[in-house]
Amino acid sequence: FYTLLPFSLTDAQKRVIGEIEADMSRPIMMNRLLQGDVGSGKTVVSMAAMVTACDNGFQAAIMAPTEILAEQHFLHIEHFLRDSQVRRVLLTGGLTGSKRTALLDEIKNGSIDIVVGTQALLQQDVTFNNLALVVVDEQHKFGVRQRQQIRGKDIAPHYLVMTATPIPRTLAMTVFGDLEISTIE
Repeated sequence: FYTLLPFSLTDAQKRVIGEIEADMSRPIMMNRLLQGDVGSGKTVVSMAAMVTACDNGFQAAIMAPTEILAEQHFLHIEHFLRDSQVRRVLLTGGLTGSKRTALLDEIKNGSIDIVVGTQALLQQDVTFNNLALVVVDEQHKFGVRQRQQIRGKDIAPHYLVMTATPIPRTLAMTVFGDLEISTIE
């Protein structure tokens, strides 16, 4: 993955990727909050985690609160993974008919590695083959039920939440007490 990037990762990005990969290697599921300013590299860090899942034979999903943000994530992923063998798709509510049915079949049979989407990922007809990692961008824009739905659809996947909203550690532990916290300075 790193050889596909047209830039070098910062020390903070490398540290956070290490924290995430350490969590993903444990027998219990990761539950981590990734915070950093806009432009700090949260998306590239989440891509490293998703590629790690895919390299180990699993699927990953990233859910964004709006179609525009989902499309932005997808374009970034497409750009950086265009020369890889990682199979990726964008799933939004606007996709209908036979195209949607074919895409859902590919997700279900494991032909797709990374699914980028909106709340469309929560619909009952979306079934993953072997989902190991869920990345949620701007979690606070989703309701509690929505966040639980994506986590509990299939097996209990690793869970990475991204936010650009700076949350002091003490407040984060109160609000997200079950989450470990990584910060990209």
